[in-house]
Amino acid sequence: MLACFSNQKINLAKIESKPSTKKLGEYTFFVEVEGHEKDENVKKALKQLVKICKIKILGSYPKDQI
Repeated sequence: MLACFSNQKINLAKIESKPSTKKLGEYTFFVEVEGHEKDENVKKALKQLVKICKIKILGSYPKDQI
């Protein structure tokens, strides 16, 4: 799973795992990445991810300009 981000040079800002409430031994992962879902490299990573796991985007926000 992490290789999908690494191959596209996407930095992970945060990764958290929690036991699934559906099946013993399964885990849900929450991943925060640097990038927007409309960025080409993020699109490519997400396209690869859906082939190997179920994903749900909880939010995608543009980077603030300082």
